[in-house]
Amino acid sequence: MEIFHLRYFVAVAENLSFSRAARQLHMATSPLSRRIRDLERELGRQLFDRDSHHVALTPAGAALLPAAKDVLGRFDDLPWRLRQALGAERRAAYVGVVPVLHPQLRERLARLETRCADGYDVKRWPGNSANLVAAVQRGDLAMALVHLPVHAEGIEVLELLHEPLGALLPGAEFGGRSSVSLNELTDHTYVTSAPGTLPTYFDQLKVRLKAAGIHREITLDIGDYASVREIVANGSVFGITLLSAGSRGEGKDTSIVLPFRDFSPALATGLVWRRDRARPDGDLHALISTAEAVFAAPLDPCEDASAGASRPTPADSPDPPPPGSDSRPPRGLY
Repeated sequence: MEIFHLRYFVAVAENLSFSRAARQLHMATSPLSRRIRDLERELGRQLFDRDSHHVALTPAGAALLPAAKDVLGRFDDLPWRLRQALGAERRAAYVGVVPVLHPQLRERLARLETRCADGYDVKRWPGNSANLVAAVQRGDLAMALVHLPVHAEGIEVLELLHEPLGALLPGAEFGGRSSVSLNELTDHTYVTSAPGTLPTYFDQLKVRLKAAGIHREITLDIGDYASVREIVANGSVFGITLLSAGSRGEGKDTSIVLPFRDFSPALATGLVWRRDRARPDGDLHALISTAEAVFAAPLDPCEDASAGASRPTPADSPDPPPPGSDSRPPRGLY
């Protein structure tokens, strides 16, 4: 039995789906299934009840899961526990950053880098929220600025900012308007970029749109957010983006962003870290305490609106690095 057998088992157990677990692990489904069968043969127990439509833990699998997670946690903790034992020195601390981040939060992050310069070399690591939270759990990242909600074992969440969202609409059809209601969009098609390129909050938005009678949807096959604006400018479709994104384009290619009259969506951003590493005896206690102090002051999402209009948004920001080994910070660093 190797450590990767346990990592594969936990991924399948948490997803209750071999295909979803394979995507999370950045591998094909068939080798994942073979590794699970290898583990079952070695343990002499069936860990999953599975057929073509259903995956469930057996009693043996349910008993193994907490022990496997404990072993993985201890294994992943070895690098920073070693550093803790060797004593203090100026250490690299990687902070995850989503591409859609308010300028005030970037300013606070720069302030943290300055205040911690004597003890930490704070570096930024880009990615989407799900991958960044997983990296914090593994110990690859010290902390991360991500879009909420986040529900992850052992993770502390400090909510920082709610940014209002609006409807991204064709300027030719909605130009001159100050707002729009959901019932005006029931004949339009909702368009989003490729799966995995938007915060998970947008999954909740889809449910709300369907409840309002908006059932037509287009999901692009590419992660180019700017393509959403181009399609919207053609007419008969709409997207959802930050209200501060403003108008883009000229003439018939114009797209505009309007607030909803009957709907108040907002994108929440927070700072996340591992709870055990922030304790007084944790290796990142000083860094995380300083980060809490730096980010504690109230933030105004309407401030720096001009900067916000030119920054990346869910409709046109660059795609985060693709998942895989190259998207992880170097092992052995914070």
